[in-house]
Amino acid sequence: MTADPIAETVAALLPRAKAELAELVAFRSVADPAQFPVGECEAAAAWCAGALREEGFEDVAVLDTPDGSQAVYGFLPGPEGARTVLLYAHYDVQPPLDTDAWISPPFELTERDGRWYGRGSADCKGGFVMHLLALRALRANGGVPLSVKVIVEGSEEQGTGGLERYAEAHPELLAADAIVIGDSGNFREGVPTVTATLRGMTLLRVRVDTLEGNLHSGQFGGAAPDALAALIRVLDSLRAEDGSTTVDGLEAGQRWEGLEYPEADFRGDAGVLDGVELIGAGSVADRIWARPAVTVLGIDCPPVVGATASVQSSARALVSLRVAPGQDAAGATELLSAHLRAHVPWGARVSVEQTGQGQPFLADVRSPAYTAMADAMRVAYPGEEMQSAGMGGSIPLCSTLGSLYPEAEILLIGLSEPKAQIHAVNESVSPEELERLSVTEALFLRNYAAG
Repeated sequence: MTADPIAETVAALLPRAKAELAELVAFRSVADPAQFPVGECEAAAAWCAGALREEGFEDVAVLDTPDGSQAVYGFLPGPEGARTVLLYAHYDVQPPLDTDAWISPPFELTERDGRWYGRGSADCKGGFVMHLLALRALRANGGVPLSVKVIVEGSEEQGTGGLERYAEAHPELLAADAIVIGDSGNFREGVPTVTATLRGMTLLRVRVDTLEGNLHSGQFGGAAPDALAALIRVLDSLRAEDGSTTVDGLEAGQRWEGLEYPEADFRGDAGVLDGVELIGAGSVADRIWARPAVTVLGIDCPPVVGATASVQSSARALVSLRVAPGQDAAGATELLSAHLRAHVPWGARVSVEQTGQGQPFLADVRSPAYTAMADAMRVAYPGEEMQSAGMGGSIPLCSTLGSLYPEAEILLIGLSEPKAQIHAVNESVSPEELERLSVTEALFLRNYAAG
């Protein structure tokens, strides 16, 4: 690390940051009451609000958003006439998945092999702690030179749009000159990276019905239409032979211009098994940053253990489509829905329900805020220059903020580099990355205030 006083302060504050992240990770804040009690998210929101109050924020509020979740807001006034920067993170997390596959408990921050493990440690409770570290470092070195707004979302992982709709109804709340979204990640550890593009997303629940009830597969199989088999055929129609996404009418041949992602590196980052081919065509960067991608997230059907010899009367799946930058998520949703309906065989009945949607995002990396960020990264990562990459995931709020505040500059940084394994078992954060990016954000705020 550099010898800049900001960096020295962040390093000294890191033990406190670890203790706070451990407290925050302990909340099982999955924004789905079918999996975890609502009280877990409410407790996490209260913790974030308390942290902002402790840092001197004014107007701290826990906001009830239209999807039933809570967002935490706070305002820290700066010098008269100073610029305003909005800092974003989210406290809700993905479910832990297979808890037996975690080496340490998912909701207990555990240090191992130089990393801190726990659900949300990188995505994105660590992002909130990063904001706190940056602000504390500034306060200890002359003060925070601009006004700061913080918003911490409570349902980002569900894609249900609570904060987006709240912001649209209260457009003055999050207005700022620049916005730092602390929910992306470096291309890899030690490579300072801003995320220039995000894919959008849509979630559809598709159900196929063929019979009034399940039937004995010996007595009726061979003539009775199997709903599960019909659903499998529908889902298979979403991919070409090479695995490329094929949704009728949806463009899927876009190209990525910028930082490339070597296939060997991607295979290692993704943990692709030896002998297993990657899917799709074009470069890896084309496939994960520039093109749409469909994924079957889940299927409701009988488990293998306990299954009976039956023809299934009904089957259901949850389908995700990552929407390419430059495409309209609403239009992509319509195309995907029409595709699912059109490809159901045997005249089976089909219903399609949308459960989530978010627009893609494209940043202007030549703006003054990005220059300030590049200067900050050059100091926090000695010998390195800021890189620009895409991210295949979605942060629906970005497009909403871009529409509400077209003059604001939106920057995406964060802790979700490949080793973090966000959304998977054994998610972790690198404390070195937390330290460097906290320094980066503090220096950026100082640079941007002076610009």
